[in-house]
Amino acid sequence: MVKLIGMFSRFNPVHVLVIGDFMLDTYTTGKVKRISPEAPVSILHVQKEESRPGGAGNVVLNLISLGATVTAVGRIGYDAAGTELIRSLEKEGAYVESLFLQKDFKTPVKNRLIADAQQILRVDFEAVVPIPTDLEQQVIEQLPSLLENVQIVAVSDYAKGFLSPFLLKKLIEVAKERNIPVIVDPKGEDFAKYRGATVIKPNLTEVYAAAKATQETSLDSVAATILKNCDVELLLITRSEAGIALFDRAGHRFDFPVRSKEVKDVTGAGDTVLAMISVALANGIDIRYAAQLANIAAGIAIERLGCARIDLSDMAERLLEYDVDNKVFDEEHLFALQQALQGKRYSVLGLDSAGGMTTALFTSIRKLSCRDAEKKLIIYLSDNNPDEEFVSLLSSLAEVDFIVLKCESLKNLCGIIHPYEVHVIEKDRMVALEGVEKLLTNHAALI
Repeated sequence: MVKLIGMFSRFNPVHVLVIGDFMLDTYTTGKVKRISPEAPVSILHVQKEESRPGGAGNVVLNLISLGATVTAVGRIGYDAAGTELIRSLEKEGAYVESLFLQKDFKTPVKNRLIADAQQILRVDFEAVVPIPTDLEQQVIEQLPSLLENVQIVAVSDYAKGFLSPFLLKKLIEVAKERNIPVIVDPKGEDFAKYRGATVIKPNLTEVYAAAKATQETSLDSVAATILKNCDVELLLITRSEAGIALFDRAGHRFDFPVRSKEVKDVTGAGDTVLAMISVALANGIDIRYAAQLANIAAGIAIERLGCARIDLSDMAERLLEYDVDNKVFDEEHLFALQQALQGKRYSVLGLDSAGGMTTALFTSIRKLSCRDAEKKLIIYLSDNNPDEEFVSLLSSLAEVDFIVLKCESLKNLCGIIHPYEVHVIEKDRMVALEGVEKLLTNHAALI
Protein backbone atom coordinates (compact mmCIF):
# COMPACT_ATOMS: atom_id res chain seq x y z
CA MET A 1 0.00 0.00 0.00
CA VAL A 2 1.39 3.40 -0.91
CA LYS A 3 2.37 5.73 1.91
CA LEU A 4 -0.30 8.35 1.23
CA ILE A 5 -3.10 5.99 2.20
CA GLY A 6 -1.18 5.17 5.36
CA MET A 7 -0.82 8.87 6.16
CA PHE A 8 -4.45 9.58 5.36
CA SER A 9 -5.54 6.71 7.60
CA ARG A 10 -3.89 8.45 10.56
CA PHE A 11 -6.27 11.40 10.35
CA ASN A 12 -8.06 12.11 13.62
CA PRO A 13 -10.36 15.01 14.53
CA VAL A 14 -8.34 18.15 15.33
CA HIS A 15 -9.14 21.66 16.55
CA VAL A 16 -8.01 24.46 14.22
CA LEU A 17 -8.11 28.19 14.83
CA VAL A 18 -8.77 30.08 11.58
CA ILE A 19 -7.97 33.78 11.73
CA GLY A 20 -8.23 36.20 8.84
CA ASP A 21 -10.54 38.02 6.47
CA PHE A 22 -14.05 36.61 6.34
CA MET A 23 -16.37 37.46 3.49
CA LEU A 24 -19.55 36.28 1.84
CA ASP A 25 -19.44 34.59 -1.56
CA THR A 26 -22.64 34.84 -3.56
CA TYR A 27 -23.41 32.97 -6.77
CA THR A 28 -25.92 34.25 -9.30
CA THR A 29 -26.56 31.47 -11.80
CA GLY A 30 -28.59 31.60 -14.98
CA LYS A 31 -28.69 31.43 -18.78
CA VAL A 32 -27.46 33.82 -21.46
CA LYS A 33 -29.79 33.78 -24.47
CA ARG A 34 -29.43 37.22 -26.04
CA ILE A 35 -27.51 40.48 -26.17
CA SER A 36 -28.87 43.59 -24.49
CA PRO A 37 -30.39 46.22 -26.83
CA GLU A 38 -29.00 48.89 -24.48
CA ALA A 39 -25.34 47.95 -24.83
CA PRO A 40 -23.21 45.17 -26.40
CA VAL A 41 -23.40 42.99 -23.29
CA SER A 42 -25.01 39.65 -22.52
CA ILE A 43 -28.27 39.42 -20.60
CA LEU A 44 -28.13 36.89 -17.75
CA HIS A 45 -31.56 35.41 -17.05
CA VAL A 46 -31.20 34.53 -13.36
CA GLN A 47 -32.38 31.09 -12.29
CA LYS A 48 -30.77 30.72 -8.87
CA GLU A 49 -28.99 32.73 -6.19
CA GLU A 50 -27.07 31.31 -3.25
CA SER A 51 -24.52 32.44 -0.68
CA ARG A 52 -21.80 30.75 1.34
CA PRO A 53 -18.85 31.81 3.51
CA GLY A 54 -15.84 32.98 1.51
CA GLY A 55 -12.26 34.01 2.17
CA ALA A 56 -11.26 32.66 5.58
CA GLY A 57 -14.83 31.33 5.77
CA ASN A 58 -14.12 28.97 2.89
CA VAL A 59 -11.10 27.65 4.78
CA VAL A 60 -13.42 26.98 7.72
CA LEU A 61 -15.84 25.05 5.50
CA ASN A 62 -13.04 22.93 4.04
CA LEU A 63 -11.68 22.16 7.49
CA ILE A 64 -15.09 21.09 8.76
CA SER A 65 -15.49 18.83 5.70
CA LEU A 66 -12.17 17.24 6.67
CA GLY A 67 -13.51 16.46 10.14
CA ALA A 68 -11.93 19.34 12.07
CA THR A 69 -13.41 21.46 14.83
CA VAL A 70 -12.93 25.13 13.96
CA THR A 71 -12.78 28.37 15.91
CA ALA A 72 -13.22 31.39 13.61
CA VAL A 73 -11.52 34.70 14.45
CA GLY A 74 -12.14 37.78 12.32
CA ARG A 75 -14.56 40.66 11.87
CA ILE A 76 -17.85 41.38 10.15
CA GLY A 77 -20.02 44.43 9.70
CA TYR A 78 -23.42 45.33 11.10
CA ASP A 79 -25.12 44.29 7.87
CA ALA A 80 -27.15 41.56 6.18
CA ALA A 81 -24.02 39.95 4.70
CA GLY A 82 -22.44 39.69 8.15
CA THR A 83 -25.61 38.15 9.59
CA GLU A 84 -25.74 35.63 6.75
CA LEU A 85 -22.08 34.78 7.23
CA ILE A 86 -22.52 34.13 10.95
CA ARG A 87 -25.64 32.06 10.34
CA SER A 88 -23.94 29.90 7.71
CA LEU A 89 -20.85 29.20 9.82
CA GLU A 90 -22.93 28.43 12.92
CA LYS A 91 -25.04 26.02 10.89
CA GLU A 92 -21.86 24.19 9.87
CA GLY A 93 -20.79 23.86 13.50
CA ALA A 94 -17.98 26.44 13.63
CA TYR A 95 -17.36 28.45 16.80
CA VAL A 96 -18.13 32.04 15.80
CA GLU A 97 -18.02 33.85 19.15
CA SER A 98 -14.79 35.58 18.07
CA LEU A 99 -16.11 37.00 14.82
CA PHE A 100 -16.13 40.60 16.04
CA LEU A 101 -18.67 43.19 14.89
CA GLN A 102 -17.03 46.44 13.77
CA LYS A 103 -18.90 49.68 13.27
CA ASP A 104 -18.45 51.50 9.97
CA PHE A 105 -17.22 48.29 8.37
CA LYS A 106 -19.05 46.47 5.59
CA THR A 107 -18.74 42.73 5.34
CA PRO A 108 -16.94 42.01 2.02
CA VAL A 109 -19.16 40.38 -0.61
CA LYS A 110 -18.01 38.78 -3.87
CA ASN A 111 -20.86 38.09 -6.30
CA ARG A 112 -20.03 35.66 -9.10
CA LEU A 113 -22.26 35.67 -12.17
CA ILE A 114 -22.37 32.23 -13.79
CA ALA A 115 -23.86 31.14 -17.10
CA ASP A 116 -23.71 27.59 -18.48
CA ALA A 117 -21.25 26.49 -15.77
CA GLN A 118 -18.86 29.35 -16.61
CA GLN A 119 -18.13 32.42 -14.52
CA ILE A 120 -18.70 35.46 -16.74
CA LEU A 121 -18.25 38.28 -14.24
CA ARG A 122 -17.43 38.91 -10.57
CA VAL A 123 -18.77 41.94 -8.72
CA ASP A 124 -16.95 42.85 -5.47
CA PHE A 125 -18.37 44.95 -2.66
CA GLU A 126 -15.44 45.60 -0.35
CA ALA A 127 -12.96 48.11 1.02
CA VAL A 128 -9.60 47.82 2.77
CA VAL A 129 -10.24 49.03 6.32
CA PRO A 130 -7.39 48.90 8.89
CA ILE A 131 -8.33 47.22 12.16
CA PRO A 132 -9.08 49.83 14.89
CA THR A 133 -6.61 49.85 17.79
CA ASP A 134 -9.26 48.94 20.36
CA LEU A 135 -10.43 45.91 18.35
CA GLU A 136 -6.83 44.85 17.72
CA GLN A 137 -6.15 44.92 21.46
CA GLN A 138 -9.35 43.01 22.18
CA VAL A 139 -8.31 40.20 19.83
CA ILE A 140 -4.77 40.08 21.28
CA GLU A 141 -6.09 39.84 24.84
CA GLN A 142 -8.24 36.85 23.88
CA LEU A 143 -5.47 34.93 22.10
CA PRO A 144 -4.38 32.82 25.13
CA SER A 145 -7.91 31.57 25.74
CA LEU A 146 -8.64 31.15 22.03
CA LEU A 147 -5.60 28.90 21.61
CA GLU A 148 -6.60 26.51 24.39
CA ASN A 149 -7.07 22.97 23.02
CA VAL A 150 -6.06 24.13 19.53
CA GLN A 151 -3.61 21.95 17.56
CA ILE A 152 -2.84 24.37 14.74
CA VAL A 153 -3.46 27.95 13.57
CA ALA A 154 -4.43 28.72 9.96
CA VAL A 155 -3.96 32.35 8.90
CA SER A 156 -6.07 33.31 5.88
CA ASP A 157 -4.92 36.78 4.83
CA TYR A 158 -6.86 38.52 2.07
CA ALA A 159 -5.33 41.94 2.82
CA LYS A 160 -8.59 43.56 3.92
CA GLY A 161 -6.98 45.22 6.94
CA PHE A 162 -7.88 42.92 9.83
CA LEU A 163 -4.51 41.16 10.13
CA SER A 164 -2.24 44.02 11.17
CA PRO A 165 1.51 43.37 11.52
CA PHE A 166 1.23 43.82 15.31
CA LEU A 167 -1.67 41.37 15.60
CA LEU A 168 0.20 38.81 13.50
CA LYS A 169 3.34 39.26 15.61
CA LYS A 170 1.44 38.64 18.85
CA LEU A 171 -0.47 35.69 17.36
CA ILE A 172 2.71 33.93 16.26
CA GLU A 173 4.42 34.65 19.60
CA VAL A 174 1.55 33.23 21.67
CA ALA A 175 1.24 30.18 19.39
CA LYS A 176 4.99 29.51 19.61
CA GLU A 177 4.87 29.66 23.41
CA ARG A 178 2.37 26.80 23.25
CA ASN A 179 4.19 24.87 20.48
CA ILE A 180 1.27 25.36 18.11
CA PRO A 181 2.24 25.48 14.40
CA VAL A 182 1.10 28.51 12.41
CA ILE A 183 0.30 28.06 8.70
CA VAL A 184 -0.06 31.29 6.67
CA ASP A 185 -1.77 31.88 3.35
CA PRO A 186 -0.21 35.31 2.70
CA LYS A 187 -1.23 38.36 0.74
CA GLY A 188 0.73 41.40 -0.40
CA GLU A 189 4.44 41.92 -0.93
CA ASP A 190 5.50 42.18 2.72
CA PHE A 191 6.02 38.66 4.04
CA ALA A 192 8.13 39.98 6.93
CA LYS A 193 4.93 40.46 8.94
CA TYR A 194 4.65 36.64 9.08
CA ARG A 195 8.10 36.28 10.66
CA GLY A 196 8.39 33.20 12.84
CA ALA A 197 5.48 31.28 11.27
CA THR A 198 5.86 27.55 10.69
CA VAL A 199 4.75 27.50 7.04
CA ILE A 200 4.04 30.26 4.51
CA LYS A 201 1.95 29.17 1.51
CA PRO A 202 2.05 31.79 -1.30
CA ASN A 203 1.35 31.25 -4.96
CA LEU A 204 4.01 31.76 -7.62
CA THR A 205 3.14 35.38 -8.40
CA GLU A 206 3.03 36.33 -4.72
CA VAL A 207 6.38 34.76 -3.84
CA TYR A 208 8.21 36.54 -6.68
CA ALA A 209 6.64 39.86 -5.68
CA ALA A 210 7.56 39.35 -2.02
CA ALA A 211 11.16 38.53 -2.95
CA LYS A 212 11.24 41.56 -5.28
CA ALA A 213 12.61 39.26 -7.97
CA THR A 214 12.16 39.15 -11.73
CA GLN A 215 10.75 36.15 -13.55
CA GLU A 216 14.27 35.36 -14.75
CA THR A 217 15.32 34.59 -11.15
CA SER A 218 15.30 30.90 -10.30
CA LEU A 219 12.59 29.69 -7.95
CA ASP A 220 15.26 28.19 -5.67
CA SER A 221 16.87 31.59 -5.25
CA VAL A 222 13.51 33.26 -4.60
CA ALA A 223 12.65 30.64 -1.98
CA ALA A 224 15.99 31.08 -0.21
CA THR A 225 15.38 34.84 0.00
CA ILE A 226 11.93 34.40 1.55
CA LEU A 227 13.08 31.76 4.04
CA LYS A 228 15.95 33.98 5.17
CA ASN A 229 14.01 37.25 5.38
CA CYS A 230 10.94 35.81 7.08
CA ASP A 231 12.58 33.31 9.45
CA VAL A 232 9.99 30.63 8.69
CA GLU A 233 10.60 26.90 8.79
CA LEU A 234 8.97 25.96 5.49
CA LEU A 235 7.88 27.63 2.28
CA LEU A 236 5.18 25.91 0.26
CA ILE A 237 4.56 27.49 -3.16
CA THR A 238 1.45 26.66 -5.16
CA ARG A 239 2.23 26.79 -8.89
CA SER A 240 -1.14 26.28 -10.58
CA GLU A 241 -0.86 23.51 -13.20
CA ALA A 242 2.78 22.87 -12.18
CA GLY A 243 1.68 21.67 -8.74
CA ILE A 244 3.39 22.46 -5.43
CA ALA A 245 7.04 23.19 -4.60
CA LEU A 246 8.20 22.78 -1.00
CA PHE A 247 11.40 24.36 0.40
CA ASP A 248 12.98 24.10 3.84
CA ARG A 249 15.71 26.14 5.54
CA ALA A 250 18.29 23.44 4.89
CA GLY A 251 18.01 24.13 1.16
CA HIS A 252 16.00 21.04 0.25
CA ARG A 253 13.37 21.24 -2.47
CA PHE A 254 10.50 18.84 -3.13
CA ASP A 255 8.16 19.10 -6.14
CA PHE A 256 4.69 17.59 -6.33
CA PRO A 257 2.88 17.65 -9.70
CA VAL A 258 -0.83 18.41 -9.68
CA ARG A 259 -3.28 15.64 -10.55
CA SER A 260 -6.58 16.78 -11.97
CA LYS A 261 -8.99 15.27 -14.49
CA GLU A 262 -10.44 18.57 -15.70
CA VAL A 263 -9.91 22.21 -14.78
CA LYS A 264 -13.26 23.97 -14.37
CA ASP A 265 -12.57 26.69 -11.80
CA VAL A 266 -9.49 27.47 -9.69
CA THR A 267 -11.55 29.59 -7.27
CA GLY A 268 -10.81 28.63 -3.67
CA ALA A 269 -8.17 26.01 -4.48
CA GLY A 270 -5.68 27.83 -2.24
CA ASP A 271 -8.14 27.60 0.66
CA THR A 272 -8.40 23.86 0.04
CA VAL A 273 -4.61 23.53 0.22
CA LEU A 274 -4.46 25.55 3.45
CA ALA A 275 -7.15 23.38 5.05
CA MET A 276 -5.53 20.07 4.07
CA ILE A 277 -2.05 21.17 5.16
CA SER A 278 -3.50 22.30 8.50
CA VAL A 279 -5.30 19.02 9.20
CA ALA A 280 -2.35 16.90 8.11
CA LEU A 281 0.24 18.77 10.19
CA ALA A 282 -2.11 18.84 13.19
CA ASN A 283 -2.18 15.04 12.93
CA GLY A 284 1.61 14.87 13.04
CA ILE A 285 2.03 13.98 9.36
CA ASP A 286 5.31 14.93 7.70
CA ILE A 287 5.06 18.08 5.58
CA ARG A 288 6.10 16.20 2.42
CA TYR A 289 3.12 13.86 2.70
CA ALA A 290 0.91 16.76 3.80
CA ALA A 291 1.88 18.65 0.63
CA GLN A 292 1.03 15.65 -1.55
CA LEU A 293 -2.36 15.25 0.11
CA ALA A 294 -2.99 18.99 -0.31
CA ASN A 295 -2.04 18.77 -3.98
CA ILE A 296 -4.54 15.98 -4.54
CA ALA A 297 -7.26 17.90 -2.69
CA ALA A 298 -6.60 20.97 -4.85
CA GLY A 299 -6.76 18.80 -7.96
CA ILE A 300 -10.26 17.70 -6.98
CA ALA A 301 -11.31 21.27 -6.10
CA ILE A 302 -10.44 22.73 -9.50
CA GLU A 303 -12.60 20.10 -11.21
CA ARG A 304 -15.64 21.76 -9.63
CA LEU A 305 -17.29 25.12 -10.11
CA GLY A 306 -16.90 27.78 -7.43
CA CYS A 307 -15.31 27.35 -4.00
CA ALA A 308 -15.59 23.57 -3.71
CA ARG A 309 -15.50 21.71 -0.41
CA ILE A 310 -13.36 18.58 -0.41
CA ASP A 311 -14.22 16.00 2.22
CA LEU A 312 -12.52 12.85 3.51
CA SER A 313 -14.62 10.66 1.23
CA ASP A 314 -13.46 12.63 -1.83
CA MET A 315 -9.84 12.23 -0.76
CA ALA A 316 -10.09 8.51 -0.02
CA GLU A 317 -11.79 7.78 -3.32
CA ARG A 318 -9.21 9.74 -5.33
CA LEU A 319 -6.26 8.13 -3.53
CA LEU A 320 -7.69 4.72 -4.30
CA GLU A 321 -7.88 5.55 -8.01
CA TYR A 322 -4.16 6.18 -8.30
CA ASP A 323 -2.72 2.73 -7.64
CA VAL A 324 -4.06 -0.82 -7.75
CA ASP A 325 -2.13 -1.53 -4.53
CA ASN A 326 -4.48 0.89 -2.79
CA LYS A 327 -7.15 -1.80 -3.00
CA VAL A 328 -5.46 -3.62 -0.11
CA PHE A 329 -6.25 -2.61 3.47
CA ASP A 330 -5.39 -3.94 6.88
CA GLU A 331 -7.21 -3.09 10.11
CA GLU A 332 -4.90 -0.14 10.80
CA HIS A 333 -6.04 1.58 7.61
CA LEU A 334 -9.78 0.92 7.71
CA PHE A 335 -10.45 4.61 8.38
CA ALA A 336 -9.55 5.42 4.77
CA LEU A 337 -11.77 2.60 3.52
CA GLN A 338 -14.67 3.85 5.63
CA GLN A 339 -14.34 7.29 4.07
CA ALA A 340 -14.21 5.91 0.54
CA LEU A 341 -17.36 3.89 1.15
CA GLN A 342 -19.50 6.74 2.46
CA GLY A 343 -22.81 6.94 0.64
CA LYS A 344 -22.13 3.74 -1.33
CA ARG A 345 -23.59 0.22 -1.28
CA TYR A 346 -21.17 -2.65 -1.00
CA SER A 347 -20.94 -6.41 -0.47
CA VAL A 348 -18.38 -8.40 1.48
CA LEU A 349 -17.13 -11.80 0.35
CA GLY A 350 -15.17 -13.71 3.01
CA LEU A 351 -12.75 -16.45 2.05
CA ASP A 352 -9.46 -18.17 2.85
CA SER A 353 -6.54 -17.71 0.43
CA ALA A 354 -5.42 -21.32 0.91
CA GLY A 355 -7.98 -22.47 -1.62
CA GLY A 356 -6.40 -20.38 -4.36
CA MET A 357 -8.10 -18.84 -7.37
CA THR A 358 -10.50 -21.60 -8.38
CA THR A 359 -13.07 -21.43 -11.15
CA ALA A 360 -15.80 -21.46 -8.50
CA LEU A 361 -14.28 -18.47 -6.68
CA PHE A 362 -13.83 -16.46 -9.88
CA THR A 363 -17.43 -17.25 -10.88
CA SER A 364 -18.66 -16.10 -7.46
CA ILE A 365 -16.76 -12.82 -7.75
CA ARG A 366 -18.12 -12.21 -11.25
CA LYS A 367 -21.65 -12.99 -10.05
CA LEU A 368 -21.49 -10.53 -7.15
CA SER A 369 -19.97 -7.84 -9.33
CA CYS A 370 -22.41 -8.20 -12.24
CA ARG A 371 -25.59 -8.09 -10.17
CA ASP A 372 -25.27 -4.38 -9.43
CA ALA A 373 -22.72 -2.22 -11.24
CA GLU A 374 -23.07 0.52 -8.60
CA LYS A 375 -22.31 -1.80 -5.68
CA LYS A 376 -18.70 -2.15 -4.50
CA LEU A 377 -17.21 -5.58 -3.74
CA ILE A 378 -14.91 -6.08 -0.75
CA ILE A 379 -12.94 -9.32 -0.35
CA TYR A 380 -12.12 -10.29 3.24
CA LEU A 381 -9.23 -12.76 3.66
CA SER A 382 -9.54 -14.66 6.92
CA ASP A 383 -6.04 -16.19 7.11
CA ASN A 384 -3.35 -14.26 8.99
CA ASN A 385 -0.69 -14.56 6.29
CA PRO A 386 -2.42 -14.81 2.92
CA ASP A 387 -0.38 -15.79 -0.11
CA GLU A 388 1.05 -12.63 -1.72
CA GLU A 389 0.54 -13.93 -5.25
CA PHE A 390 -3.09 -14.64 -4.48
CA VAL A 391 -3.59 -11.12 -3.08
CA SER A 392 -1.91 -9.66 -6.14
CA LEU A 393 -4.14 -11.70 -8.44
CA LEU A 394 -7.28 -10.51 -6.59
CA SER A 395 -6.04 -6.90 -6.84
CA SER A 396 -5.72 -7.19 -10.60
CA LEU A 397 -9.39 -8.11 -11.01
CA ALA A 398 -11.56 -5.19 -12.10
CA GLU A 399 -14.51 -6.84 -10.31
CA VAL A 400 -12.75 -6.50 -6.92
CA ASP A 401 -12.86 -2.99 -5.47
CA PHE A 402 -11.14 -3.54 -2.11
CA ILE A 403 -9.34 -6.30 -0.19
CA VAL A 404 -9.16 -6.42 3.61
CA LEU A 405 -6.62 -8.57 5.41
CA LYS A 406 -5.13 -8.79 8.91
CA CYS A 407 -8.46 -7.73 10.37
CA GLU A 408 -9.48 -9.24 13.69
CA SER A 409 -12.49 -11.04 12.24
CA LEU A 410 -15.22 -10.87 9.63
CA LYS A 411 -17.61 -9.95 12.40
CA ASN A 412 -15.35 -7.08 13.45
CA LEU A 413 -15.02 -5.84 9.86
CA CYS A 414 -18.78 -5.88 9.35
CA GLY A 415 -19.23 -3.98 12.61
CA ILE A 416 -16.90 -1.26 11.31
CA ILE A 417 -18.05 -0.83 7.72
CA HIS A 418 -21.67 -2.12 7.87
CA PRO A 419 -21.96 -3.82 4.46
CA TYR A 420 -25.19 -4.16 2.51
CA GLU A 421 -24.74 -7.94 2.29
CA VAL A 422 -22.20 -10.59 3.34
CA HIS A 423 -21.20 -13.84 1.62
CA VAL A 424 -18.58 -16.49 2.37
CA ILE A 425 -17.00 -19.24 0.29
CA GLU A 426 -17.57 -22.71 1.75
CA LYS A 427 -16.40 -25.82 -0.10
CA ASP A 428 -16.26 -23.98 -3.42
CA ARG A 429 -19.77 -22.67 -2.87
CA MET A 430 -20.86 -19.08 -2.16
CA VAL A 431 -23.16 -18.79 0.85
CA ALA A 432 -25.11 -15.65 1.76
CA LEU A 433 -25.11 -14.70 5.44
CA GLU A 434 -27.95 -12.90 7.13
CA GLY A 435 -27.18 -11.00 10.32
CA VAL A 436 -24.36 -11.07 12.83
CA GLU A 437 -25.95 -14.01 14.64
CA LYS A 438 -25.11 -16.37 11.79
CA LEU A 439 -21.60 -14.98 11.66
CA LEU A 440 -21.25 -15.91 15.33
CA THR A 441 -22.84 -19.33 15.28
CA ASN A 442 -22.17 -20.90 11.89
CA HIS A 443 -18.88 -19.49 10.65
CA ALA A 444 -16.42 -19.56 13.51
CA ALA A 445 -13.52 -20.19 11.14
CA LEU A 446 -14.03 -16.80 9.54
CA ILE A 447 -14.73 -14.77 12.65
